[in-house]
Amino acid sequence: MSSSLERVKAALATAGVATEVREMPDSTRTAAEAATAAGCEIDQIAKSIIFKGLESGHVKLFLTAGGNQVDAAKASALAGEPLGKADAALIRAETGFAIGGVAPVGHLTDLPVWIDPRLFDFPQLWAAAGTPRHIFAIDAETLVRITGAVRADFAG
Repeated sequence: MSSSLERVKAALATAGVATEVREMPDSTRTAAEAATAAGCEIDQIAKSIIFKGLESGHVKLFLTAGGNQVDAAKASALAGEPLGKADAALIRAETGFAIGGVAPVGHLTDLPVWIDPRLFDFPQLWAAAGTPRHIFAIDAETLVRITGAVRADFAG
């Protein structure tokens, strides 16, 4: 088992979240792929979008509905600094995950998290579990509880 997957499972267990991490036969790298694999609507996928703070140099996490895009200006206002693209090396260094498998939990560092209100429209969401083929089911309120995410409108 990959160390990324182990960290996600451990974080979920520590938080008292009883959910099964599922390995899918095909890729779940994109929201569309994950929705197909889970058999759900695209907006039921809680995408982990990572930006780099251009002043702090550290990553910020935005959990958004699979069909939504993050508006950079709104996200920057929430983060309190201009945001830019985070490269793969920074994402791996601060979260411990590779692009395409960034989970909402189990990060190597403590990072600020915001959550898209659209995700609260569904009783069940699916999120990446640390690899491009593993996902887990969760609800939005539990996701807030275990990530410390702030509910905010940042979709464009």
